[in-house]
Amino acid sequence: MRFLKLFAVLLVCGFVFLAAGCDSELRDLRIQNDTQRVRMEQFESQLQAAQLELDQAKRQLAAAQAKGGVEVDALRQKIAALEEDLAKKKELIASMQERLLYGTTPLPVELITKLEDFAKQHEMVTYDSSRGVVKFKSDLLFEKGSDKVAPTAVEAVKSLCEILNSEEAKGFDVVIAGHTDDIPILKPTTRAQHPTNWHLSAHRAISVLDIMGDNNVDPKRMSVRGFGQYRPVVPNAPDKKGNPQNRRVEIFIVPEGA
Repeated sequence: MRFLKLFAVLLVCGFVFLAAGCDSELRDLRIQNDTQRVRMEQFESQLQAAQLELDQAKRQLAAAQAKGGVEVDALRQKIAALEEDLAKKKELIASMQERLLYGTTPLPVELITKLEDFAKQHEMVTYDSSRGVVKFKSDLLFEKGSDKVAPTAVEAVKSLCEILNSEEAKGFDVVIAGHTDDIPILKPTTRAQHPTNWHLSAHRAISVLDIMGDNNVDPKRMSVRGFGQYRPVVPNAPDKKGNPQNRRVEIFIVPEGA
């Protein structure tokens, strides 16, 4: 009897320590997020200042070209350096935003293994285990200029749904993010349905969500985002010629409620 009482006391203490540990982890996470937000605000302020400086340099270059000034080459070099610095700042801010949006909680090993195997089985899919991101290439996932999922891709999305419905994935939500390149939508029939790349990226994310919903992924676990052309992973070709790598749908597997 005395042993049972002692065991009960130890068990209660264990729960108390566990709860305290969880609270501590949550506090640490909130502090990290708050710090990240402050840093991000500082970088965004620097980004705005850099953009203003770039705009001013472009105006100076236009004026110098009109007058035939000798400083044209120097201004071009300055603009190139400013554009490179601006791109780096945007990439850093996007990375910080992503960590705030989607968290950094590692996935269970069993779930990672399933996702890695899934990516190996499908040419259109890559998986980044460090970020918990399943990435579909839009050129293979969708018909050209459309938000209709290609028949060959539907089966791949269904296979992913089986993983998302597994026991290992039940404690995680799903964020579906659509991206495009910078080629403008010009075809009138396409533009009638998707006025901008922003619309197309969001509509494509919704199409994937619909398939997932039809395959028993709980709607409460899912959300969509459309980034259009504004988060390229590689530079687009000059003169609005795009880049296939930027046409993609990313599926983030995140902690429940994140």
